[in-house]
Amino acid sequence: MSIIEQMTDLECEQLIICYDKGTGLKTAIAIHDTTLGPALGGVRMWSYTSEEEAVADAIRLARSMTYKAAIAGLNLGGGTAVIIGDPRKAKHEAMMRSLGRFVDSLCGRFIATTDVGTASEDMECLRAETRYVTGLPPYLGGSGDPSTSTAYGVLRAVEACTKHVFGSGWLKSKVVAVQGLGKVGSALARLLRAEGADVVACDIIDEATRGASRQFGATIVAPEEIYDVECDIFCPCALGGVISRDSIARLKAKIVAGSANNQLADPTCGKQLADKGIMYAPDYVANAGGAIQLALELTGHGLDGAKAKVAHIYDAMEAVIARAEAEKISTDQAADRMVEERIQSVRRVKNMKGTAFKPF
Repeated sequence: MSIIEQMTDLECEQLIICYDKGTGLKTAIAIHDTTLGPALGGVRMWSYTSEEEAVADAIRLARSMTYKAAIAGLNLGGGTAVIIGDPRKAKHEAMMRSLGRFVDSLCGRFIATTDVGTASEDMECLRAETRYVTGLPPYLGGSGDPSTSTAYGVLRAVEACTKHVFGSGWLKSKVVAVQGLGKVGSALARLLRAEGADVVACDIIDEATRGASRQFGATIVAPEEIYDVECDIFCPCALGGVISRDSIARLKAKIVAGSANNQLADPTCGKQLADKGIMYAPDYVANAGGAIQLALELTGHGLDGAKAKVAHIYDAMEAVIARAEAEKISTDQAADRMVEERIQSVRRVKNMKGTAFKPF
């Protein structure tokens, strides 16, 4: 599809392409929907194979952020900035400050935060050029990296699904396969181990797997073997699109719940999981914890109350399951309907206009 077709298909409001010759910055900022409020979204830096891939990723991620904010009850919309480049080699202060100037030019329609390839220190660089940034380091009054909150939210979604599938939310002795041991995946694996679960994990970086094995006794398998693990719960915590027709056929789990965005390779995969008897926690429901923390930071609360609010992801997941059962649809369809109904209801309120009285 063309860029306009992609934007139309996913109802994306705005796409901004930015380039700075001096710093080498090549970025696309997608603003999906601002009905509920300004678009909050991560700054992702990745070695995209093409500009088309980067733009498509920005649009999909922006939509996911809209849905994440809406299902979590936040008064925020969704957006994303993607930077083309290897964060380990090409990222530097001037590049981040350049991005900050572009973000500032949007006058608050987009609020930037961390994502894959960026950290709180990068947000500090953006903050030098714009106030429209969150996820700042604690020494600047921010709440820091939201990875722990994201992981805790996924844990709560896992517990809600586990209660529904197994009759109890207890995770002791459950086998959980964690795909990806980045900031969120490793934090989630630690939380699962603390709850007594047996963790089987993989990652493309050897250092991450060695650390997981040494620090909390995870069993390590090769990345290509993770779908075949005999487990109760499968947690996709790497990049998106991993739940496909092929991987579903290989899964042995009863539950899929992870932190990765856009986990379903195509819209039919949610039903495929349901048809196979696998409970799916829609990604934007399970991974909303970080967005909740960042929303609280924007209102000056930092981490105060964040854990308590993130804990309500359990309730959100229960509501999604109840809606899916009542309407005999998949959980991803149920969650989509709940989000779209909230956005439409607020849009109707915003469209209401008083009619001036005109005498006959």
